[in-house]
Amino acid sequence: MANPILPLWEYIPDGEPRVFGDRVYIYGSHDRAACSEFCDFKLKVWSASVDNLNEWVCHGHSFHTRDDHDHKSDTAEWTDRELYAPDVIEKDGKYYLYAYIVGSKGCVGVSDKPEGPFKLHSRYKYTPGNEGDDGIYNDSGVLVDDDGRVYIYYGFTESYMNEINPENMYEIIDGSLKAHVIDDTDNAPEEQRFFEASSPRKINGKYYMIYSPRKGSRLAYAISDSPTGPFEYKGYIVDNSVDFPGGNNHGSVCCINGQWYIFYHRMTNNSIMSRRACVEKINILSDGTIPPVEMTSLGFENALSPYKETPAEIACVLKGGCFITEIDLLRRTITNIKDKNIIGYKYFDFGNDFSTNTMELCLKIKGAGSKSKLHILIDNYENGEEIGCGEIGTSDGIYRIRVKNVNGRHAVFFKTEVDIEGWTAPYFKEKCLFELDSFVFIK
Repeated sequence: MANPILPLWEYIPDGEPRVFGDRVYIYGSHDRAACSEFCDFKLKVWSASVDNLNEWVCHGHSFHTRDDHDHKSDTAEWTDRELYAPDVIEKDGKYYLYAYIVGSKGCVGVSDKPEGPFKLHSRYKYTPGNEGDDGIYNDSGVLVDDDGRVYIYYGFTESYMNEINPENMYEIIDGSLKAHVIDDTDNAPEEQRFFEASSPRKINGKYYMIYSPRKGSRLAYAISDSPTGPFEYKGYIVDNSVDFPGGNNHGSVCCINGQWYIFYHRMTNNSIMSRRACVEKINILSDGTIPPVEMTSLGFENALSPYKETPAEIACVLKGGCFITEIDLLRRTITNIKDKNIIGYKYFDFGNDFSTNTMELCLKIKGAGSKSKLHILIDNYENGEEIGCGEIGTSDGIYRIRVKNVNGRHAVFFKTEVDIEGWTAPYFKEKCLFELDSFVFIK
């Protein structure tokens, strides 16, 4: 399953991956297309077998703050605001949902099944003065330690933690409040300072905090020897704005069948709201550090086949103003493609075939009344080898470009060019040239 990993119509940002039994679950917010607000009044859950990460199943709606045509609100007596960034943990055979509700005191849901649905268990209960973040517990993440103690981490621009009573899973233990568990002071560099999106994990006896720092569109991480911190910044894992329209980021790490992954999201629809779930493979080194990884089109795949139709929307490089947008529930395209835009895909395995010197690139295009040239490069969009160049015309259709045969594993980039001189050139260089639906290489 390539990035994004869920179906075309699904927007699940802020993904918290959890393995329960033989399935991996994604718990996240739910964005709405063509909406000017983050998130939704409902949560959804998706899962896949740990042995088949290419088939994701939707378990439907798991929690609601407003009625819809099939469900009553779970919080009707006290709030109807949007749900943000949930986390789910298992304790003594029950599954507990921790969700931030905009402008409302946080809530805990409970279910007998990891997919829910979750019923309201309680709001947080605490003695005044023993809570941080005005008691709303923004973007909370929860850790059940090996000794059965339960910790909740949360905050917006300031990082907090509390211990939760494991007997009821919603009562904050008096005296457990700690602030600045991750350095959020002006003394720390901006790329380290805590912003939001707390996600705790225990890995090889160490406590990790995955979070969003104030600078950039990254997921950073910090490590501690204790669940109560302090956590020491170690670096960042992924940045969703490198050669791509960026925005906030929120996610976490998960080990599935011995392979570690970072779950995160990317923006679509020329918006910072329409966010979609993505994943990259990561390595955790013997010293506990996690080398940064680049965004790719791969998702759970080791490589993409260039000889199968590739949907344009799995691009991991978009430069110059082009963007991915939803045409309808079953179609996404790259639009606003102009002069000197770059569209890139990482990585294809072309195999080893030395029987031919050339092959064809076939692109499904929606024309925009302009002519342009399309340069095809491999490995690097700045100084990579150009393996072909062809003309894209004014009309809809399949455009065929003869390119050099290549072997092995490569990134592929498309670079546009408007070859017009004279006084009309600026007009055409600012004009949308075409939209890209999909492409395939043919031998």
